[in-house]
Amino acid sequence: MSRIRFVAEDGALLNEAEATAGDNLLDVARLAEVPLHWRCGQGTCGTCKVRIAGMATPQRPGRKERNVLLRAGAIDAELAASDEWREAEPWRLACHLAVEEGADWEVLCPDY
Repeated sequence: MSRIRFVAEDGALLNEAEATAGDNLLDVARLAEVPLHWRCGQGTCGTCKVRIAGMATPQRPGRKERNVLLRAGAIDAELAASDEWREAEPWRLACHLAVEEGADWEVLCPDY
């Protein structure tokens, strides 16, 4: 099992959840009743962006996710052009993330 802690920008704990490897992070947040904004659930609107502490690096986000984050202003063009991200806590889309085996993530949910 993996442990996911959802926190607000001020550090307040919104909720904690356990997840199985492969679970979609947006689904985990919704089931844990975390007030994470989302509209489409398919990775096209960019509203479910989060920062994750404890995620393994390097990360390899897909082209669609990179383009959506670029349009949302969450990343710059250089990062969007890179297939592999080495920065520790880049913005990611919760609807694109699968929970890793044994993850111990702290998920920063903006706007809370």
